[in-house]
Amino acid sequence: MENKSLSLQHIIRKSSLTKNAPLLIMMHGYGSDENDLFSFANELPEELFIISVKAPYPMQPYGNAWYAINFDAEKGKWNDNEQAATSRDLISKFIDEAIATYPVNKNNVSLLGFSQGSILSYAVALNYPEKVKNIVALSGYLNKDIFPKNIENRDYSNLDFYCSHGSVDQVIPVDWARQTAPFLNSLNIKHQYSEFPVGHGVAPQNFFELKDWLSKRIG
Repeated sequence: MENKSLSLQHIIRKSSLTKNAPLLIMMHGYGSDENDLFSFANELPEELFIISVKAPYPMQPYGNAWYAINFDAEKGKWNDNEQAATSRDLISKFIDEAIATYPVNKNNVSLLGFSQGSILSYAVALNYPEKVKNIVALSGYLNKDIFPKNIENRDYSNLDFYCSHGSVDQVIPVDWARQTAPFLNSLNIKHQYSEFPVGHGVAPQNFFELKDWLSKRIG
């Protein structure tokens, strides 16, 4: 089911609950679209109201991005952090719109991001901690350029992260992901970090673990 009236194009899977459903917002990776993560929506708890969003920047010949990744001979590979910050704030705005539009519980919002969507899920949670509760960050890393300035003074006591990475990831090095747990520890943020012997993707055992993790927290 598709809806275009909100600021981001998206598809939904309705909850088994008719009101106050826990909300899960899915954010795909670079060059993909809203159908990608949605493929495992039906494997997730039926009480979740699931929204899979499409990133705002179209790519050629197909797919979308949350921000450009530029390849430059001198700079190497670098992110367009201005676009990333715009997308981060767009997701925050979209959370408000979704809560106003759908029969969901504003105090029970979870984010699930893969790769570039995961990088943004960290940024949304750390900039707008009052809007989200649980964050599933798959195959991503911390882009501190889009985090708030006064991060050590913020209250993150309501947040809980599930972070995972492939130990042989050829797109985002596992060493980058391994910085996540110490960083979250330094801010006293609840989290679980897991690695699986795969590349840039989600192994079946990874999916079962995140499903279990999420099921225990949305009740």
